[in-house]
Amino acid sequence: MAIPPKSVGAVIPTEDGLASRFWIKFRRESLLSLYSPFVVCLASGTLEIDTFRHCIAQDVHFLNSFAQAYELAEDCADDDDAKLAISKLRKGVLEALKLHNSFVQEWGLDFVKECPINSATLKYTEFVLATASGKVEGLKAPGKLDTPFEKTKIAAYTLGAMTPCMRLYAFLGKELEALLDPSEHDHPYKKWIGNYSSEGFQATTLQTEDLLDKLSVSLTGEELNIIEKLYHQAMKLEIEFFYAQTLTQPTVIPLTKEHDPARDRFMIFSDFDLTCTVVDSSAILAEIAIVTAPKSDQNQPEGQITRMSSSELRNTWGELSQQYTEEYEQCIESMLPSKKEEFNYETLHTALEKLSDFEKRANSRVIESGVLKGLNFEDIKRAGERLILQDGCTNFLQKIVKDENLNANVHLLSYCWCGDLIRAAFSSGGLDVVNIHANELSFQESVSTGEIIMEVQSPIDKIEAFDKIIQGCSDDKRHLTVYIGDSVGDLLCLLKADIGIVIGSSSSLRTVGDHYGVSFVPLFPGLVKKQKEYGADGSCCIWKGQSGILYTASGWDDIRALFLGH
Repeated sequence: MAIPPKSVGAVIPTEDGLASRFWIKFRRESLLSLYSPFVVCLASGTLEIDTFRHCIAQDVHFLNSFAQAYELAEDCADDDDAKLAISKLRKGVLEALKLHNSFVQEWGLDFVKECPINSATLKYTEFVLATASGKVEGLKAPGKLDTPFEKTKIAAYTLGAMTPCMRLYAFLGKELEALLDPSEHDHPYKKWIGNYSSEGFQATTLQTEDLLDKLSVSLTGEELNIIEKLYHQAMKLEIEFFYAQTLTQPTVIPLTKEHDPARDRFMIFSDFDLTCTVVDSSAILAEIAIVTAPKSDQNQPEGQITRMSSSELRNTWGELSQQYTEEYEQCIESMLPSKKEEFNYETLHTALEKLSDFEKRANSRVIESGVLKGLNFEDIKRAGERLILQDGCTNFLQKIVKDENLNANVHLLSYCWCGDLIRAAFSSGGLDVVNIHANELSFQESVSTGEIIMEVQSPIDKIEAFDKIIQGCSDDKRHLTVYIGDSVGDLLCLLKADIGIVIGSSSSLRTVGDHYGVSFVPLFPGLVKKQKEYGADGSCCIWKGQSGILYTASGWDDIRALFLGH
């Protein structure tokens, strides 16, 4: 990508602008670029200089193609303001080309002429120039664009192919700038980071996005869909570019990079409620019970399990939920030491025994209340099949379990009262091979009796199940254990695993963790720090459980990038 041009003034796009919507929609693609080995190594300052030189050499090809594309777009635009804006952007690129030689010379030699364009760069530059020339599906052949409006569409399409590249580099610049230590003056790529995080580049990016929005105002829905496809294609080509950079040094990601299925095994554990799901499973079971319950004035058939009426159920659920919330908060408060402590796994284990006792008492109240009586198995199964999972969750698990070369085991450890609900949720996504460890409703002829067969109902139960699964594996392979969770109930497993990843923003999890010396580190900065520690032979970067460090992820796409890369 290009050296940033000088500032031309910032124009902030509206939140509902086209460019903004597309950037949000294709967030996963931006994360895949951020989590690429090249960017992680560059952010850490450990990227080998030859790798960086070869990447920078590609800038000339990017700059030339962008200059040509802007020239073609300017010719197509029928609005004077749009022509002027495109002209300024093109002049900025030409200025960057003039400055490129001096930038390159700082790295010891002018290697650009000796470094041919690589296949990933060629794909992007050919894509941009083809778009700017009107070679877009659904358009008339180049040279046959009769009206100014048809030409303006090409200008919009061209900006649609170029804007994501600008925004991605602006994003990377800011993400990497945030990790620079102000006292660290010898970071070899500080200037590169500074270029893309600069006000000038950020302003130019915003202006490019604003121009795309303006050029797209009069387009039809079908034409906007074409721009979306071009935007998405550009993002995918950027991912390909970053992963095409040849690295000879050891890297911490993706985790599958150094994985040898003959000697290694991935052990992936995850919580279910609010880690995999959007809604807690107890709320789903409550809704099934209330919706299918008889009305107050209905006679219930003889021989069937007697149920509460729907109104009685709603009131009882409300009371149980309120009592649970109030006592949960009191329990968490009672667990906290008078002052913050240094991390000690055994001390935290002892403290969480209080929470385990509380969870068991709460479950006993649910059984005694009879609110789970009469649920039909088929209703539960249908609810599971329709259950909405967190974005990226199903995709990640499918990638893991369907790749035989990974030799991965996936286990769900859940407080859920009904393992059948979980099985239905995952079977609909083709994930029948996921091992489910949860509680089970007791059924009599496909109708629940109201009893719960308790297997996993507390933090202590979870860690005991975790340990039992690990111990049950043969010792002929090295295990890398990863636990993904969102609540206090997951803490012991999160900390016991080699890599513990927290999803969500549970305040109680943070509170308990902070008081017991647990550190919460955002995943990307954590990987950059690990890369700095990575020795030449890889021996200095061993993931270890019970370190007191947990990594926070914004979603499953971060986890997918960590494991699989692109």
